Amino acid sequence: QVHVVESGGGLVQPGGSLRLSCVVSGGPFIMNSMGWYRQAPGKQREWLAQVISSGMIQYADSVKGRFTLSRDNAGNTMYLQMNSLRPDDTAVYYCRLKEIRNRYEYDSWGQGTEVTVSA
Repeated sequence: QVHVVESGGGLVQPGGSLRLSCVVSGGPFIMNSMGWYRQAPGKQREWLAQVISSGMIQYADSVKGRFTLSRDNAGNTMYLQMNSLRPDDTAVYYCRLKEIRNRYEYDSWGQGTEVTVSA
């Protein structure tokens, strides 16, 4: 069974940048999609970006042009480069992996990494 771990969160000033990482371990997997989500205090979890099996990357309007999703060549690590951060980007950021095993889709989430944007 795969294991998903995010890292890279922290405190950053408005206008600053952070790069989040999501590492998938536990063996080979067939990715259906990998995505980034966030959940701010008192709000629902929000989808931010994803890469699908074809390699296409999609972004939510709220982060388009500021955030960039990428993956390493091995496909085990996904990144989220976040630029021009604003206080309303403050949230816990989660990585989600949807993988295919034996023709079924399995959903794995990381534990989250906290991002605080504040002066």
